[in-house]
This record gives sequence, C-alpha cells and structure tokens, in this order.
Amino acid sequence: MTQTLEDLEIPKEKVYKNKMIWTGTFLGGPLVTGYMMAENFKAFNEPEKAKKTWIYTIIVTSVILGIIFLLPDAPSRIFPIAYSAIAYILVQFFQEKNIENHISLGGKLFNWWRTIAVSVIGIVVLMVPIIIGFLVFGEEVQLQSKTYGPTHNEVVYDQSITEREVNNVAQALKNAAFFDDASTRYALVKKIENSYDIYISVEDGATSQYPVIQAFTNLRSDVQKSFPNNKIIISLFVDDIDNVVKKIN
Repeated sequence: MTQTLEDLEIPKEKVYKNKMIWTGTFLGGPLVTGYMMAENFKAFNEPEKAKKTWIYTIIVTSVILGIIFLLPDAPSRIFPIAYSAIAYILVQFFQEKNIENHISLGGKLFNWWRTIAVSVIGIVVLMVPIIIGFLVFGEEVQLQSKTYGPTHNEVVYDQSITEREVNNVAQALKNAAFFDDASTRYALVKKIENSYDIYISVEDGATSQYPVIQAFTNLRSDVQKSFPNNKIIISLFVDDIDNVVKKIN
C-alpha cells in the first residue's frame, strides 16, 4: 500500500536548516552548532544523538579555548571560518536528509530572528571563560631581570625568551656599545616567533630628532650582526612599554 502525503503526520517540532546552523556557528561559535544540531536531533526523535552532540560540543569547545589560551597570538579570524566549515560538513552528513524530509512533510523551521538570538547567547557564553581566563592567568606573566657588568646594565624579560637567549642579547648589546662600563642602561626583551623585540626607553620628543633615530638604527644593525637567523626590532617607548613611539626594524 502506497502512502500519500495526507497519510503522513506533519512534524510538530521545528528545526534549524543548514544555512541557519552555518550562520549561527559563524556568529556564535561551536556551542551554537551543538545546540542547534541537538535541537534538530530531538525533533527527529533521536535523543541519544542529541546527548552525544552536547558531549562532543563541550569537548570541542574546551579544545578551542585551550588553543586560545596556549596560542594567544594565533590569528583569531581562523577559528570562525574553521568551525563554521566543520559545522556545515557535519550537518550535511548527519542531518541533511532528515531536514529535507522534515520540510517535505510540511514541518516548520525556526525563524532567522531565533537563529540570531541563539548566536548572540552563544558568543556571550563562549566569551565568559575567555575573559575570566585572561583576567586570572594574564596577570601571571612574570618579568625577570639580569644585570651585566660593573655598572649593572639590566635586561628585563618574560617567559617568551630563555635565560640563554637573554645572555646572548646582552652580549650583542655590549658588542654594539649600548651596554658599557661607564653608565647603567636598561632594555626589555621579548621574543615573538623568530624575532627579538628590544624595548628601550627614550625621552619624550627624542624620536623627532634625526641623530637619535640614526643612532638606534645603527644599534639595530649592529645587534642584528649577532643574530643572523633572527630578526631584531628596536622599540622605543616613552614612560611605559605600552607607549611605543617608534619601531625600528
């Protein structure tokens, strides 16, 4: 006996279609993917798959948060593109046929306003642990320092650079005659990928003077000679290292 459309029961539950899940994921993150796919599985009367979806979602979200904390310099725009593409593939593989069947039977879809609202909630929920993490752990970046020579020339550094590298930078600054035995000078060093960024304090307005810029340009060139495989950057700041007024690279 052949069933007609009238013989089939119209689904009462609403679902999210592919584009909604893709858009929601891009705007709100992986939690939105899990929520929307889980809601679809419930509508398809597959509660076990809905539970598993949440488990996988929590695991994936935890991994993404871990990457953000461990690799803070990673390009942030890569994440939305990556997990949106993955979400689209998952929906196509696990739910595409059920979504099409749901629509063909006259089942309704959630509206786009709900999709946007869920996306906003998703990104807020995702940002809370990120903000808390940076507030709690961001303060744990400890600066250390080493002094060199009778005048105690000082290099300040953080965990981005090893003590051996600090010694090499100090020796390069001495070879370039920036560190000497006549006066005490200070430098802060950070390592960014394969570059050494050397922060040096200057007086306000000093960088507007050509002889000053030329002197630090020569210093960068001289230090660079000691590091043929690394890029040397001289960052001149006034009062605070966040107030860099000139970068020489």
